[in-house]
Amino acid sequence: MYDICCVGHITLDKVVTTKSVVHMSGGTSFYFSNAIRNMDVKYTLVTGLAESEMHVVEELRAKGIEVFVTPSAHTVYFENIYPENQDHRTQRVLQKADPFTVEQLSAVHARYYHLGPLLADDMPVALIKALSERGKISLDAQGYLRKVENRNVIPIDWPAKKEALQYIDILKANEHEMEVLTGHKTVPEAARVLAGWGVKEVVITLGSMGSVIYHNNTFYHIPAYSPTTVIDATGCGDTYMAGYLYQRSKGAGFKEAGEFAAAMATLKIESSGPFTGTPEDVEALLANSQERVIAAR
Repeated sequence: MYDICCVGHITLDKVVTTKSVVHMSGGTSFYFSNAIRNMDVKYTLVTGLAESEMHVVEELRAKGIEVFVTPSAHTVYFENIYPENQDHRTQRVLQKADPFTVEQLSAVHARYYHLGPLLADDMPVALIKALSERGKISLDAQGYLRKVENRNVIPIDWPAKKEALQYIDILKANEHEMEVLTGHKTVPEAARVLAGWGVKEVVITLGSMGSVIYHNNTFYHIPAYSPTTVIDATGCGDTYMAGYLYQRSKGAGFKEAGEFAAAMATLKIESSGPFTGTPEDVEALLANSQERVIAAR
């Protein structure tokens, strides 16, 4: 029995800017696994990719991460093109991986399953339902709001959301995703709608504005801690969720788990690539932030 199991495809990412073309591994499962590997939990990753990318799995295993691989004809291949104004990204999918099935996960038992779909058809509702009978389900909503048409990524609503969300214990969405899902622009309204559809813990990430956790009619407002420098925001949401689920699996409350998660995301943004820190690094940032608050009073 694992404490936490992440399910999601590892991607090939091609990042094109006005200055360079960079190839790297990515995806929720990649950033989440790297972020949680130094935490004292029993963890495994279930991913799917082509044989040609197995070296990425071997690199994860060399770091001590346990990985189950489901065979796929292709590895997900994202192309992200950034013009001079980096807020206007063009995203294309050059290859898609095979969807996950209930049978592929039949032998994997965990207390928490964190699902990181990258595209709308990665994980059927039947898989969510089957896993919910074995453990708590945490879901990053992002992938269900993307579909591919002629290699272009098209933003969509999630047709099966009301059917699926009744099985979700923890839902993570950013402010744009919560609006697409609920039609509401404000966090309180959107969070209440999501909870009304069955989600037990609603986690809304707001970038530099922090995050909000909603549970049982109570809102927990989590600050964003100031990074010393901003290098690379890729994977910050996945790092946040690794910290949040790590703390929740250890019995931490919502505010404590959210603050730990936010501090992990801050440390992640200060360097390129996935999070490489330890719980002690995160606690040190939290302690320093607390000291600054007290000193400012």
